[in-house]
Amino acid sequence: MDESKLNDFMGKLVSDMGGAAMLANIILGDELGLYRAMADSQPVSPQELAERTGCNARLLREWLSAHAASGYMEHDNGRFRLPEEQALALAVEDSPVYVAGGASVIAALFHDKDKVVKAMRGDGGLPWGDHHPCMFSGTERFFRPGYRAHLVDEWLPALSGVVDKLKAGAKVADVGCGHGASTVILAQAFPASRFIGYDYHAPSIETATQRAREGGVADRASFAQASAKDYPGADFDLICYFDCLHDMGDPVGAARHAYQSLKADGSVLLVEPFANDHLDDNMTPVGRLFYSASTFICTPNSLSQEVGLGLGAQAGEARLRKVFEEAGFTQFRRATETPFNLILEARK
Repeated sequence: MDESKLNDFMGKLVSDMGGAAMLANIILGDELGLYRAMADSQPVSPQELAERTGCNARLLREWLSAHAASGYMEHDNGRFRLPEEQALALAVEDSPVYVAGGASVIAALFHDKDKVVKAMRGDGGLPWGDHHPCMFSGTERFFRPGYRAHLVDEWLPALSGVVDKLKAGAKVADVGCGHGASTVILAQAFPASRFIGYDYHAPSIETATQRAREGGVADRASFAQASAKDYPGADFDLICYFDCLHDMGDPVGAARHAYQSLKADGSVLLVEPFANDHLDDNMTPVGRLFYSASTFICTPNSLSQEVGLGLGAQAGEARLRKVFEEAGFTQFRRATETPFNLILEARK
């Protein structure tokens, strides 16, 4: 045994345990409005923060101290400051790097641990709809900032002729739409087009319909419960999959249905978690996050459905290309990418 390697590993493990505990504190701070109360980046004492938020000053002192010890806040003589950079991630919901709202996805992993134990000892299946409710709201809040930041300004312009079609008036399907964050963003940006979001999870369709009303686009964005292999409609100009194709039991069947539902010159926008094609090339912080989440969410959901291909959240471009080629598509390319996503285009 190499004692130095043991010590290094124990340091990493303790750091990870502290990080997991901090995620719980992030969820707490988000729900109680603590970050928003510190978003001006001015130093504050626990008592002053208690007066702003109506929370217990002694508990706030502990919460603030945890943030200082983690490097999330600055501390000086009993006063704590949330720097502007950290505020963008923790307090400003319109920020492209806002992550506090998505932390509840991690909470859902702990809530659902016993279900995954059962899946591990059985057929591996855990349907999306069987997760704790905080999974659904957390997923929406995790992905929405990235869609707001990149979808209209970067991803769509990287596709072949799609923006012009959307400006002129196109018919678009958002398959696996969840709470409709992507659908609403598209409808707000392109008022001449019409958008239909499909998801097999009925509660998500209800929430998405509400989001469209709140976003002022209910006249051009509608939602319906359907699977990725049987949603109605034809002659779509654009069919989108946002961070969902790898969760499906039969992604080839879903892609084949898209092929049949597209216009001859239509396009598929496939947004997937960033991944290289081999495990050794995914040993990064992003790969670590997505493999870990996929163990609890993406792969069990796929295994719970027919075919159960189990692509996982780190499928990679080559594997995804094979899915679309099997479905009949002849054109498939990487349009662009971010540190968190691959943006792929498929055409007939």
